[in-house]
Amino acid sequence: MSRMQPSSARLALDSVDHQILGMLQHDADATNKAMAVRLGLAESTCAYRVRQLREKGIIQGSRVMLDLALLGYPLQAMITVRLGSHNQALVKEFFDAIIMTPRVLQVFHVAGSADFLVHVAVADAAALRDIVLERITVHDVVRATETQLVFERRDGAGVVPPL
Repeated sequence: MSRMQPSSARLALDSVDHQILGMLQHDADATNKAMAVRLGLAESTCAYRVRQLREKGIIQGSRVMLDLALLGYPLQAMITVRLGSHNQALVKEFFDAIIMTPRVLQVFHVAGSADFLVHVAVADAAALRDIVLERITVHDVVRATETQLVFERRDGAGVVPPL
């Protein structure tokens, strides 16, 4: 996913764009035909609008949601990482290494008491320990970690309200 854009980079969207984005945000598999019926538009209009939203960079792809437990990774955790140095090169090196680590789902570079939040999915507690000890704390820049288990995850409402 790309870096967040400043608010001054927002593009003007009309109500049809917002309705299309709302539908796609909550159902990325929605077809142009289904959107057209729901919005009372021509299918070609929906297809054109979606293409324009992609070209403008507002829609940046789509993702498949996997059932991690069925794939053998029932345990999810958030690992908080605090760095001992904030040297730009070291931070980038750590970030690049962590995103390439197997079982890492998302990595957030954040402000506050933590520097990174690392979301992982693993088979069991031993695999979680191994990620922390063999993939995270091996970096000299890492000062401390803290791990929280994820009991349940739900998607929020998002930035565009559903219809």
